[in-house]
Amino acid sequence: MEISASMVKELRERTGAGIMDCKRALGEYNGDLEKAVEYLREKGLASAAKKAGRVAADGMVGSFVQADQMNGALVEVNCETDFVAKTDDFKAFVLELAEHITKHAPQSVSADEEGAKAPYLLDQAFKDQQTVAEYVNQMVAKTGEKLSVRRFAHFQTDENGFVQDYNHMNGKIGVLIELALNRSDLKTSEEVLTLAKDLAMQVAAAKPEYLRRQDVPAAVIEAEKKIYAAQAMNEGKPQAIAEKITMGRINKLYKEICLEEQIFIKDNQQTVAALLAEIGKKIGAEIKIVRFARFEKGEGIEKRADDFAAEVMSQIKA
Repeated sequence: MEISASMVKELRERTGAGIMDCKRALGEYNGDLEKAVEYLREKGLASAAKKAGRVAADGMVGSFVQADQMNGALVEVNCETDFVAKTDDFKAFVLELAEHITKHAPQSVSADEEGAKAPYLLDQAFKDQQTVAEYVNQMVAKTGEKLSVRRFAHFQTDENGFVQDYNHMNGKIGVLIELALNRSDLKTSEEVLTLAKDLAMQVAAAKPEYLRRQDVPAAVIEAEKKIYAAQAMNEGKPQAIAEKITMGRINKLYKEICLEEQIFIKDNQQTVAALLAEIGKKIGAEIKIVRFARFEKGEGIEKRADDFAAEVMSQIKA
């Protein structure tokens, strides 16, 4: 059977594979489009396996909040280069995946995670009758890079809750924050909407690790106390003075890592806790921060300087 240009074009549009690969697949299956798609997907899976050992530290953090602002998600998807990260297909996938999470509420990315709970995101039906994992592998075949869904956060609240997202520098940093009010009729007030956006920006800029000081694990504080005490003693301070210096430094630490104790980025004369109280008093409601998540693209991933020639040889031998 003669393989027409229109058949190749249709297969390329459906799979994103190269022209010669599409032509070869159609020839292999005598012009059967569905079998050619299946063949290229299988080839994509093989390609994905070869790329699994690479380091994917680039990518994007994306978010989605439903219109009622009671359900939102934040997700990080990694790739190897910013070239792929900037493509429309990659960006669309990340945002679609965030929306998917709000609708299907997975508990973990996959069963391989420590402490993982089902349902798993990668196993869920996604689009074009594929699972998320299969769709990722299809994108691996299309881009030629390793892709991985690294992590996500999903906040779903009741009628008194409010979820806000914030995206910085085209997906370099993403934030999701949940507020609670004792008056649901005020959730859409200008003051609350502005507060939610400001708090999300606060999290992005100031990098808090905990909400309140009571959330900081005791082991973390004890470890810091030992360090600060040793520093003070090494400076020749008497024991009593060293203890006071240590506690002063611990209080300073709380102000750096606890969101409610941080100085508000738009007003260095008040803390975030004071801001909450001020806005609450102004509108006649109690406002609380319930939780937050902050993802920074590639944070904690060790980038590897590969020997390109060695990598090529390893793939030839594979």
